[in-house]
Amino acid sequence: MTDDHTHTHVLDFFTPRAAGWDSRFPDDGPAYAAAAGLLGLRPGDAVLDAGCGTGRALPALRAAVGPEGTVLGADLTPAMLEAATRAGRGAEGTLLRADVARLPLRDGALDAVFGAGLISHLARPEADMAELARVVRPGGVLALFHPIGRAALAARQGRTITDDDLRAEPRLRELLAGAGWRLESYADEDDRFLARAVKQG
Repeated sequence: MTDDHTHTHVLDFFTPRAAGWDSRFPDDGPAYAAAAGLLGLRPGDAVLDAGCGTGRALPALRAAVGPEGTVLGADLTPAMLEAATRAGRGAEGTLLRADVARLPLRDGALDAVFGAGLISHLARPEADMAELARVVRPGGVLALFHPIGRAALAARQGRTITDDDLRAEPRLRELLAGAGWRLESYADEDDRFLARAVKQG
């Protein structure tokens, strides 16, 4: 699948859903806040929400890094960024239209990256995870999150869970290792999926 094809797919999927996205999942806020809390952010840190969508994680990320910290939200879909702005979340951080495969950030600029529902929408998962590693300092953290676990998500989508799913622990561990991350913790429960990794080097 080419990047252009994937971008078209992502835009086609998310653009018509953007306006009603938050109302479809009204109870996810506390789960986002809890996951953001596990990044270990400190006041003054710099964090990116990669594929931020409507920006549901941005308030929790801002609370963690404080007014002196840096919060960025990057998404490929303009309609999602517009929904984030309408929801007032642009006040919590800087919203960027950007592709996670080519981030407009210098090497090692960030302390952490948060990615909710991100990995299944990446054109080249290992290369894209390597790009996220590029913009994070050594020892920085990556959190891959979903407000429900793999089995519950598969059931919602009417499909069967398989071992070749990118989010299956052995596959994800290998993928992240190839991209410069070490998987440190992994939780796949009914009410959340959260993988936490540390940048090597």
